[in-house]
Amino acid sequence: MASAGDLMVIRPKRLKLPLWLVLPGLLLRWGWRALWWCLRHPVTTASTAFLLAVYLDHGWQGLVTLLVLVGGVSAVWRWRHEASWWTWFAGPLLGWFRRLTVYRRVWREAMTLCGLAERYDHQTVLPRLLSVRSDPALDVLAVRMVRGQTPEDFQRVTSNLAYTFGRRHARVYSEYPDDRPTRSGRWAWLLRAVDAVRFRDRPSVVYLVLVRTDALRAVVPPFDVPAVPDFAALPLARRDDLSTWCLHLLATHVLVGGATRRGKGSVLWSLVRALGNGVASGLVRLWVIDPKGGMEFAMGRPMFARFACKSFEAMADLLDEAVTVMRERQARLAGSVRVHTPTVADPLVVVVIDEMAALTAYLQDVELRKRIAASLGLLLSQGAGVGVLVVAALQDPRKEVLPFRDLFPTRIALGLTEASQVDMVLGDGARNRGALADQMPRWAKGVGYVILDGSPEPARVRFSYIADDEIRAMAVRFPAPVDAADILAQVGRETAPEPTRPSLPRQRSSGPLLPDALLNLLRQDPDKDGGEQA
Repeated sequence: MASAGDLMVIRPKRLKLPLWLVLPGLLLRWGWRALWWCLRHPVTTASTAFLLAVYLDHGWQGLVTLLVLVGGVSAVWRWRHEASWWTWFAGPLLGWFRRLTVYRRVWREAMTLCGLAERYDHQTVLPRLLSVRSDPALDVLAVRMVRGQTPEDFQRVTSNLAYTFGRRHARVYSEYPDDRPTRSGRWAWLLRAVDAVRFRDRPSVVYLVLVRTDALRAVVPPFDVPAVPDFAALPLARRDDLSTWCLHLLATHVLVGGATRRGKGSVLWSLVRALGNGVASGLVRLWVIDPKGGMEFAMGRPMFARFACKSFEAMADLLDEAVTVMRERQARLAGSVRVHTPTVADPLVVVVIDEMAALTAYLQDVELRKRIAASLGLLLSQGAGVGVLVVAALQDPRKEVLPFRDLFPTRIALGLTEASQVDMVLGDGARNRGALADQMPRWAKGVGYVILDGSPEPARVRFSYIADDEIRAMAVRFPAPVDAADILAQVGRETAPEPTRPSLPRQRSSGPLLPDALLNLLRQDPDKDGGEQA
């Protein structure tokens, strides 16, 4: 008999099904799972079925013959066109193997320890590894996020993910990291249909890129100089997936930030080299400012239409004249075009400034510094559309040093000294998205991070190294035309001499520089004051 306070345990009645009804249900359930797996993995299913059919018809000899035949075709394919071999054969095959042997094996542990596992309905919910695609240097993991997660959740733990899987570098992309290729030829329609599936928009999927082999350790040799420079794609650097990174220079300004001896010269000279044939033909005018007295750019002097390296007054004059060119083009092109198209008669003017902080922060002449800042502000805010561009390099990207930092649409971050400087150069959140420019090793001169067009995620690149002998050869091979300095009523000189500043006469004061009230107090006779008080 139960009384008040007794604990009562109520168990629901268990429904027991007969064995003849349970077995068919389990078979149907397992069969549906197997069918669904086959539908989700058509390539693996078809390959397994084909190998099984060959084995049933021809035994082990048939499988060995097939393996030798596939190996021969693969070798010839790689020899003739390695890029497509990696895209369609080796990349998916290596990615499938690494997915099973490397990532799936530790996936639950990695997601849990990196803080990406979620709890729902008393169960652990993990991001799902959809596929792995490999190339000679990278593994690209397609990961379906848990509901409620965003790409920023993965970007915050990018470094954790890299070291979890035994790598040093990783990046997270919210969209597919590669650009959709341009197809042509007989089978272009089929390839475009495949690309439409591969590159489709998938908001619930993020792409984790792990650098398996650091292809940027080797020094990058100079690229071939284009016969006609493509201002929308100038080859300057190599990406860590072994592809070429090209700079979109048209209608933009470029800021290069990096500590001393980190390769800013590689960036600037790679750009000058890519523009070489344009300089020689008159399509491009290089106006160069080298506040270090010509230590960086004097070797390439014949390529420059204007060059100022010793006098800060001459540097200010050069910037003022660039503003004059900009104003003239604005008045001439207004109402006809929105973006200037470079021609020999109306060339592209590229103002290259090394160590920009020497002009904007460290110059002692206040009036001259204000004049330079005013010209730079006008060029950066209005010059891109009319073909007067600014390419500047500096070591310290703080606002006090470069107040108009945000006027540079294109930015490159080399090795930096502080973590906060990464976001100063590339924008807020760039370091969380994988731009670890403050952790560059000592060998990584010329290695930096850039923002790809149309994507907020940074890419890691290494710029080509241009040796001194190559610079001298470029100066001989690509000299600027004789009339290169005469674009718009330019002054005859190229570098102004250091102005002679007469010493200002100092007026000697007859007495100490003290207020009159204090002087009167000090001039009072103390004996007189004492007598009056007595």
